[in-house]
Amino acid sequence: MSENSEIKMSPLCRTIEKDGKSVRVDIYEDGDGSWILEVFDQFNNSTIWEDAFESDADALFEIEATIKEEGIDCLIGPVDGGAF
Repeated sequence: MSENSEIKMSPLCRTIEKDGKSVRVDIYEDGDGSWILEVFDQFNNSTIWEDAFESDADALFEIEATIKEEGIDCLIGPVDGGAF
């Protein structure tokens, strides 16, 4: 992605709640036609998937499947945001 490009956010971005916890799901285009999946917890820790997705719908499917299979806790980090 070039420095001058504007980030194109997917309309599928959302907050997902489960078991009394929530994460913010950001899906955005990488500038080459693929989609990046990034998830933020309530402490502003982020998890970014290494591989890009062919579509924003594929990215949303991945996060929903991850939460269903592993639970939302796998996306929630430490209170201090991992600061050193």
